[in-house]
Amino acid sequence: MSTENEGNAVPAAPSVPPVPPSSSAPAEDAHGTAAPEPPRTPPHTPPYDPAGAGAPTRAHDVPPPHASHTPPAPPTGTGWPAPPPPPAWGAPLPPSSEPPRKRSGGGLVAALLVAALVAGGIGGGVGYWAAEQNDGSSSSTTVAAGEAPADFAREPGSVAAVAGKALPSVVTIEAKAGGSEAEGGTGTGFVYDKEGHILTNNHVVASAAEGGTLSATFSDGKTYDAEVVGRAQGYDVAVLKLKKAPSGLAPLPLGNSERVAVGDSTIAIGAPFGLSNTVTTGIISAKNRPVASGDGSGAGRNSYMSALQTDASINPGNSGGPLLDARGAVIGINSAIQSAGSGGLGQSQAGSIGLGFAIPINQAKGVADQLIRTGEPVYPVIGATVNMAEGGTEGARIAPEGEGGTPAVVPGGPAAKAGLKPGDVIVKFGDRTIDSGPTLISEIWTHKPGDRVTLTYERGGKSATAEVTLGERKGDSG
Repeated sequence: MSTENEGNAVPAAPSVPPVPPSSSAPAEDAHGTAAPEPPRTPPHTPPYDPAGAGAPTRAHDVPPPHASHTPPAPPTGTGWPAPPPPPAWGAPLPPSSEPPRKRSGGGLVAALLVAALVAGGIGGGVGYWAAEQNDGSSSSTTVAAGEAPADFAREPGSVAAVAGKALPSVVTIEAKAGGSEAEGGTGTGFVYDKEGHILTNNHVVASAAEGGTLSATFSDGKTYDAEVVGRAQGYDVAVLKLKKAPSGLAPLPLGNSERVAVGDSTIAIGAPFGLSNTVTTGIISAKNRPVASGDGSGAGRNSYMSALQTDASINPGNSGGPLLDARGAVIGINSAIQSAGSGGLGQSQAGSIGLGFAIPINQAKGVADQLIRTGEPVYPVIGATVNMAEGGTEGARIAPEGEGGTPAVVPGGPAAKAGLKPGDVIVKFGDRTIDSGPTLISEIWTHKPGDRVTLTYERGGKSATAEVTLGERKGDSG
């Protein structure tokens, strides 16, 4: 590391008589070696001026306050030369062999500045050297900081780019029950088509479906009144329509939830706790997760889904919002969360613990199209009542009897035609393993009425298979 004066030539000066060494050690340069003492020129002695008019005024000509006017006694036996005779009275003293020591705050600042320049590396040293060389000139030695980039372009496919494109098509839904401003809540939805249909969860709009009011607010702050076109409680899907839909609506592109893989990136958009236009990210942490979720109303009706599980942060208010893949295509509708507080699934728990569940978009799209066409949902069924208590026996056991004492296996229904009986335990549906009644319902509802599915069941300790052609049930009343 170079010092700031390295390379500066010192002009020659006439020689002067030697002076005795100073009692203090000579100053060292930045490398720790003793710096040579520059030669000194005997000062010109002005005539005696009793009024002090001719006295020096520059600080560096004033002797240091610790200098003594009495020459030191020569040490004995040392071989030192005799000291010079004392100057005549009134004559200025010869220059001291060391510069005056300033102990003011300015000296400390200067020392810190030098240290900072040395620590700053070559650039700092050069800047300081230039300032010394050009002292007194009008040119500036200040080095301007680099300017910020004129534009910051985000890469296509980045989270910021995907979110920026999707946000204008996501709405915050306000639902208010009829006759009571206290009932209702906030959820999310997204533009499904250019006609102004909005796709969301049933539990988001259920409180306002009968005589209440609904509004949808876009990311630009514009709010539109909306009405329910149709809703499916079992699927937890609902379709709204903006009453005065603006022109230029941009529906979100729909992906293929069947092709989603565990580990794929996800982006969730919603209004958690009323905070509209919130974007969170994560991955698909599981597929085909059987989920039975309630809306917190206590009505005893649950929704069943073979869900996409994600660790993207999802909270109350995210419900109905889109779950996007890395391209910005919708792969699911955020619907439920797992909470450590209650251990249950639903929308009324306290915050995200990284276990969120979304209805696969392939299923939601079929339901939405059906609701837009007819206003009511259609469910595939096997025509049998199964035990819905979770845990216990492996598989879904057909109950001894149906609701209200009706037959557990509907006469002439799909299960009856396949030869199933009360007490049979269904352990596989297609290529999915069944461990409970809710799991069976979730898997059945991923299909359509008329689909033919092979199932495996156990009876009396023996395993058998049967082919079932799924029937249908219209509406949520059955």
